[in-house]
Formats: sequence, C-alpha cells, structure tokens
Amino acid sequence: MGQKRVLVAGGAGFLGSFLCERFLERGDKVYAVDCLHTGQIENIKAFEKEPNFEFIEHDIIKPLDIQVDQILNFACPASPPHYQEDPIWTWETSIFGAHNLLELAIKNNATLLHASTSECYGDPDVHPQPESYWGHVNPIGIRSCYDEGKRAAETLLADAARLNRADTKLVRIFNTYGPRMRADDGRVVSNFVVQALKGIDLTLYGNGEQTRSFCFVQDLIDVILLMLDKPGFAGPVNIGNPGEFTMKELATLVLELTNSGSKLSFGPLPLDDPKQRKPDISLAKEKLGWEPKIALREGLIQTIEYFDHWLKAQG
Repeated sequence: MGQKRVLVAGGAGFLGSFLCERFLERGDKVYAVDCLHTGQIENIKAFEKEPNFEFIEHDIIKPLDIQVDQILNFACPASPPHYQEDPIWTWETSIFGAHNLLELAIKNNATLLHASTSECYGDPDVHPQPESYWGHVNPIGIRSCYDEGKRAAETLLADAARLNRADTKLVRIFNTYGPRMRADDGRVVSNFVVQALKGIDLTLYGNGEQTRSFCFVQDLIDVILLMLDKPGFAGPVNIGNPGEFTMKELATLVLELTNSGSKLSFGPLPLDDPKQRKPDISLAKEKLGWEPKIALREGLIQTIEYFDHWLKAQG
C-alpha cells in the first residue's frame, strides 16, 4: 500500500491513541492532533520517539493546514459528563470541527472517516437499531449538544460525498471500552471498574434494567481500518458488539472479576437516558466481513488490569 500520511484528530484520546498505534505499526506517517480537553498525553507517550509520529496540539474548531492522505475525526468528548461540561464547545467541535476537516480533505484530495455515534438514534423505539432508522432524539435536551452535533456532521459529510466533493466515510460507534479510558470518563464500564477496585458502591441509575452493548477497543479499531480502506463504501455503518447486557448484569460481572466487596447503589435515571441500545451490524458483516471477536468477560479482564495498574500508580 505504501506509506500514507494520516491525521488522527483526537489522537491523544482513548480510541484515537489506538488508531495512532495501528497506523504506526503499518508504517504510516501519523499526525496526532488534539487540544487535550479530554485527551491524555500519557496515551501517546510511547510513540514520542517514533520517527513517523508527530503530535500537534490544536483545537479543530480552528482550521488546520497540513498535507495528508487520510483523516480520521475522533475529536469530540464522547461521555455525557464531559460533553455536557461545555455543551456549546461540544457542538462547535462536532460541527465546525467536521467542516474544517472536510475543507482539509478537499484541499488534499484525502479520505475523511468521521466517528459518528449510536447517539444518532437517541432513545430508540426500534430495537436493535439498523442504519435505516432515523432515530428518536430530543433536539433541546442535555444530551443534544452531542447527539444533534453528530447528526448534523453526518448531514454535512453525506452531502459532500453526494456532491462528489470529498471521499467521506461515516461510522456509528456503539459503546466501546478498554485500556486507556479515563478513570473519570463517566461511562459505565470505567465507572463500575474503578468503583469496584476502590471498594466503593457501584452506581446504577433507575432500576438497572436498561441495556447497552459493549465492544472491546481492539475489535473496534479492526473495523475502522477495514472501513477506511474499503473503496466505494461511504456508510453510515454501525460498528459495535451486538451482545446486550443490562446494567445490573454488567455490574455483577465486574464485581465477580474484581473480587470486590462493593455493593450496588441506585440513583435517579438521568434525563433522556436511552432505555436500550444494541447495534444491528448486518451491514458491517456484509460490506466489511467483520464481526467482533472479544467477549465481554475477556475484554473486562484486560480493562480491569489496566485500571488496577493505573490506580496503584496514583498511590
């Protein structure tokens, strides 16, 4: 394939850092762009001495000019506590950031793969969710800065593809977990694992019967690279693990694997919190020949090991 120049926006983040690692492994020149709002320098520290790696501290709300062949847009807070912290900035990152990267892609005749989200489906009334489902989203709720920001970015990039202005690709990412997540990420896997390792009660919301589907990070990176290199397929395509678990089931498994004495604690359900979420991945199977391989138990063991080391390092 030859060496490519790859820009990973959000390159110091959870998913972005794994993408940087994969591109470096295949011999590409990698530019990790991150404003470090939620990204962490520790995630990319191992790449600092790599001759093919360059870190650029930059907020994609502002235009960027660099010569590249492929662009991956993973630059946006993805957990409710972080994207709700500054909702206008989140919206601007989703909209202006996608527009700036699109302009860069057009200038370079580069492929732009955009990380969209299962949040495009909102609190779904169709289950599981196929790509043809338009969603059930509150446009003025506390999650809307992210949900509607991502939906509008899809509109922009789908139009750019339709008008043959750029080679754009859309992936709708469902819950993903693994090493390099932030301990204060606010998503359920990191919350439960850190709470269990600290011996404090695991916080569930509502009755704990709402469901999610959890994809291990390495499975997700595999399908992103397949999508990036697949000619003639723009998506959107659901990527995630269709295994469905209630929050109680997840909490019970985390307690078992950590051998923790923590108990379960229940609080009120947050506004607009989806009751169920499960991807229909038929299209990913058909077009990309992909389905996840790593079961929840196996992925949690690796994630628990990471957070155990992290907590011990904090003293």
